[in-house]
Amino acid sequence: MIPSLSDLPEPTIKDVFEARRRISSQVHRTPLRRYPILCELLDADVWVKHENMQLLGSFKVRGGINLVSHTGPDERKRGFITASTGNHGQSIAYAASSNGASCTVVVPVGANPVKVESMQKLGATVIEHGPTFDQSKAYSERLAAEEGMRYVHPADEPLLVAGVGTYALEIFEDLPDIDRILVPIGAGSGACGCCIVSDALSPATKVIGVQSEAARSVHESWTRGEGPTIDSPMGTEAEGIATGSSYDFPVGILRNRLHDFELVSDAELRSAIVTMFEATRTVVEHAGAAPLALALSQRERWKGKRIVLIASGGNLSLPQLRDIFSE
Repeated sequence: MIPSLSDLPEPTIKDVFEARRRISSQVHRTPLRRYPILCELLDADVWVKHENMQLLGSFKVRGGINLVSHTGPDERKRGFITASTGNHGQSIAYAASSNGASCTVVVPVGANPVKVESMQKLGATVIEHGPTFDQSKAYSERLAAEEGMRYVHPADEPLLVAGVGTYALEIFEDLPDIDRILVPIGAGSGACGCCIVSDALSPATKVIGVQSEAARSVHESWTRGEGPTIDSPMGTEAEGIATGSSYDFPVGILRNRLHDFELVSDAELRSAIVTMFEATRTVVEHAGAAPLALALSQRERWKGKRIVLIASGGNLSLPQLRDIFSE
C-alpha cells in the first residue's frame, strides 16, 4: 500500500452505502445493458453502464447531492461555489437548489452551452473566466475566500467520491463475474468510487482508467508515483476529462487501487461516440466514449472477458453532434 498523498479521509464501502441511502430518492438507478454489436466488435461479453441516462445526463449528480446533504444551515446560508466544465457544476447547482441554497459556478470561456444553460436553469450564477478549467478553478477559489461561500473542490472531496461510487454498487448488484471495468478519468472521482466499491465487493474485478492523451495530468501523476502534475499541456476537446492539473486526494486512491491506466486520442474519442450511437442508439459525450475508445484500440486485451464500459455522461451540444456525425 502506497502512503496517501492527502490528509483527507478515503471513503469506505460503508460511506458509499450511506451515500446511496441519502441520494436514492433523487437519482435514477441507471440501466446496465449488454449489446451484441459491441460483443461482436470486441469478441467479449460487453456491457454498458448508462450514466448518460442519469438525472442531468451525468454520473456527477450522485456526488453533488451526497455532499450537499451533509452540509448544515450555515454552509447553505453562505451558498456554494465551484469550478466546472459542466457536469460537476450541474451537480452542485442541482443539489444546492434542492436545499434552498445559492450556487455559483465558474466555467471556462466558451464552455459547453448545453451544460451552461442547464446550470442557469437550476438557479446557479454562471461566470465565465479563463480559457481553461484550471484558471476557472483558481478564480472560484478566490471568490470563495472573498465572499465567504462554501467552496466545493471538484476532486478533493470525500463526499463526492462516496456519492459517485454508488453507480458501481448498482453494477455489482446487477451483474456477477465481471473481469474488467473501463472508466473515464478527468480529476478522478468516478474512478476512485468505482475502485473502492470493486475492491470491497469483487476484488477479482480490475478497474482500468482511461484519459485523453491531450489532457494527461492524472495519468502522469499516477505513472510517475509522485506528487500532483501542475499545468500539464492540455488540448483536448473532451471537456468532461479536460483537467490540466491533478490532485493529491484522488491520485492517492487511484495509485493504490487502479489496476491500469491508458490514454486515447481525441480522434478515437470522436469515433467511439459514433460507434456507441450505432451500437446502443444513445448519445455519449467524449468522456463517456472514452472506455469504448480504449476497448476498440486494444481489442485483443478483452477477448473472451466480461467487461463493463462506463458511459459517464451524454451532454453534447447540437454543434458538437453535427460536427462529429458529419465526418
